[in-house]
Amino acid sequence: MHLIYKTLSILTLLALPFLGWSQAIPVTVEKIDGKYTLVRGGKPYYIKGAGGKTQIEELVRLGGNSIRTWGVNEADEAFALAEKYDLTVMMGLWVQHERHGFDYNNEAAVKKQLEDFKKVILKYKDHPNLLLWGIGNEVDLFYSNPKVWDAIQDICKFIHEVDPNHPTSTVTAGLEAEEVVHINNRVPDLDIYGINTYGDIAKISENLYNFGWHGPYIVSEWGPNGHWEVDKTTWGAPIEQTSTEKAASYAMRYKKYIEEQREHCVGSYVFLWGQKQETTSTWYGLFTDKGHPTEPLDELYKAWQGSTPQNSSPTIDSLLIEGEKDPLNIRLTAGDKYKANLFASDPNNDNIKVKWLIYPESMNTKAGGDFESSLQPELGLFISRGDEKATFRAPDEEGPYRLFVFVQDGDRRTAYANIPFYSEPRTEADGALKPVRFKPRKLEVQR
Repeated sequence: MHLIYKTLSILTLLALPFLGWSQAIPVTVEKIDGKYTLVRGGKPYYIKGAGGKTQIEELVRLGGNSIRTWGVNEADEAFALAEKYDLTVMMGLWVQHERHGFDYNNEAAVKKQLEDFKKVILKYKDHPNLLLWGIGNEVDLFYSNPKVWDAIQDICKFIHEVDPNHPTSTVTAGLEAEEVVHINNRVPDLDIYGINTYGDIAKISENLYNFGWHGPYIVSEWGPNGHWEVDKTTWGAPIEQTSTEKAASYAMRYKKYIEEQREHCVGSYVFLWGQKQETTSTWYGLFTDKGHPTEPLDELYKAWQGSTPQNSSPTIDSLLIEGEKDPLNIRLTAGDKYKANLFASDPNNDNIKVKWLIYPESMNTKAGGDFESSLQPELGLFISRGDEKATFRAPDEEGPYRLFVFVQDGDRRTAYANIPFYSEPRTEADGALKPVRFKPRKLEVQR
């Protein structure tokens, strides 16, 4: 681990034409009272961060102090926001993935990638809001060529040659012993290990040490149980936690597996500070598609501020489809009517508004957070919708769907839940004019 930086080389002089800033705030990794600690501008700095660059005023209100980016195209906007709101930036350098077709045996391509990064590093290295470099994100996902770690080492080494003020990090998808061994052996210039982790967050600290990394680390993404870590329906649809279940999970995980691990953990970035379609429209985003804050943010406020917010989000006890007791095998008959019951409340006794929707199950799921197309709700299915119950018809087209409910208070703070169900074709016994036969679609859920 490279914690003592090298003397500036002549490359520093070459950086002068690229400089837009000249007042870098030094960031080092030190041991204070036996704990690894980031020291920024001479003061201990613990990362209370978010992955994303939207809703920044809400981040500041909750007590956050840092944002994480993944690639160069996000840099200018992220640094502008960081300056405006006095935040720091974990600057992402998107190292190409083998699973996307990049060949690490192609020396020319690897060299070009390094040369492109050199320009970026020289441009931003003296920005006063830069906290650390994030060199590669989940390059280990579905990869086979360990030369990617040599490429990351070359980037880390260059940073240490030209930037004495900021630590280097790389981020893996979860944690496996093989990657830790490769990084220890092939990336000696790495200062901080970054881990994207969800349901396995409880194992990170112990496994890192057992696998051979004894230095500092950050939890670079964390949140609810991943869609690959939960129970699935008989047709393969993952069961998503309600926002209330997620909120409880965020509170426990932050306290026990981040804050209480300060001997080696120097902070974290919660994911995702924004909204995206990934398996569902709500799985990872901490905001709705309209930008409204969701229930887990109340727990981040408590964790970062140490107090309870004045106005808390509504909560959901349960969402049920009448008469369907097995959540892993809810099969409805096309065209038949069903009642759904919602049990929700507001801790501040605010009036709440409830929105009911039915979406088709996503058939465009990808791995590793790659882009997924947004879905459109099914129209014309609801017969009635209220604050506690709704009546709907099962879709005519056979296949997997989800019943969604969104509960908002007057400040548009939002709780949500969804139930997967399968709409089956009508038969002669159900009143169809003739038997209808379809080939059921089996979903595949990837990391």
